[in-house]
Amino acid sequence: MHGRSIAATALLAALLAAQLAVAGTPAEIRSAIEAEARRTVPGFAGFSAQRGERFFKSTHANDWSCASCHTQNPLATGRHAATGKAIAPLAPGADPQRFTSATKVDKWFRRNCNDVLGRACSPAEQGDVLAYLMSLGK
Repeated sequence: MHGRSIAATALLAALLAAQLAVAGTPAEIRSAIEAEARRTVPGFAGFSAQRGERFFKSTHANDWSCASCHTQNPLATGRHAATGKAIAPLAPGADPQRFTSATKVDKWFRRNCNDVLGRACSPAEQGDVLAYLMSLGK
């Protein structure tokens, strides 16, 4: 990756983190991610729960998927693929505390996207996954 690309990626991550810092509900966090996607993705047309579900359940660069730890059903308790540690349900419909702390959302997207993709998730990928998770359990 070129130095300019790394700097641009770091700047985008910092801007998204700043926007998330003021969010506190799943809808507010989704709005902050959407604002970043609109700013950075040419022709952005909104998030898709269907794309989010495909992304969540598909394996990626590191042969992991989000479902590797969070199960194919994010309303259920998961288990970390490497450590075996139990993970509370990821969908806000099953765990109302999910996606209510902007700091935690930023931390876990950074960590988990790196584990699954080997890179940071884009705002569009984050928003699609969040749209999918927010559609469950309603």
